Amino acid sequence: MDSIERDRGENLPFSVIIPVYNEELAIAHTLDELEQILDRAGSTYEILAIDDGSSDATAAILQQWQQRDRPRPSPHLRVYHHSNNLGYGAALKTGIRHAKHPLIAITDADGTYPSDRIPHLVALTRDADMVIGARIGANVRYSNLRKIPKWFLVRFAEWVTRCRIPDLNSGLRVFRKDIAEQFLNILPDGFSFTTTIAIAMLTNHYIVDYEPIDYHPRIGKSKIQPIRDTLRFLQIILRTGVYFAPLRVFLPVAGVFFSGFLITLFQDLFIRQDLTERTLILLVTSTQLGMFALLADMIDKRSR
Repeated sequence: MDSIERDRGENLPFSVIIPVYNEELAIAHTLDELEQILDRAGSTYEILAIDDGSSDATAAILQQWQQRDRPRPSPHLRVYHHSNNLGYGAALKTGIRHAKHPLIAITDADGTYPSDRIPHLVALTRDADMVIGARIGANVRYSNLRKIPKWFLVRFAEWVTRCRIPDLNSGLRVFRKDIAEQFLNILPDGFSFTTTIAIAMLTNHYIVDYEPIDYHPRIGKSKIQPIRDTLRFLQIILRTGVYFAPLRVFLPVAGVFFSGFLITLFQDLFIRQDLTERTLILLVTSTQLGMFALLADMIDKRSR
């Protein structure tokens, strides 16, 4: 019995949001496959395709797909258009604001994620606030070049959140709309949307589960730029960590400066036999960082 049949009785209504930017080669296939799968599963759903300022034939294809072999437009699909390319996260925000169901499922338009797993992920939200399709399944086709920086980013995110994270930025996940709306003001407009919402929910002690999925080669050309986007992911993790877990970010830095103070103090006392400015600067810096971390943590807890 496959996952679709197994989850037939878990009829939780949900909205599927698909950000679309220059996906003329893949979008029709993705929508067609998705609708067939969800209809076969007996799901109560809607599909929101957000055309993020595409410059190719994507917009025309979306319009044609709505009318394809039908006397009227698809009852499940709604299309929204950005006049300019605002970014992956901005497209998701548009979808979240317009979604009518309490659960949000997101996936990509390029055919990389297994759409047949969506009903199962939706069913798992009965016991979780967000379920992430972790790309650790038996059939994962992933660039080795992207695995190296991703490993370091995940370890840093795990340090900030104090949680194990099998997949930080998977684009296939289901979460509760009302929780996502709490974080819309801090969620970025770019590809790091998924990273930020995961860290925000983990640091705020929401229940986040991971379900292994496969990951297929994309249709068309990838829009990820490894160096630029890795630096952006690092910036986002650091910023979100400062926002939600300041002690995890600032105390280690304060500890480094305090260790430097102890080393130079030892040298001053037993080698130079004189208290130097460097030792005093390290002491003041470590103290200020520690106090700043405590103050930021107090503000965070009071605001919650």
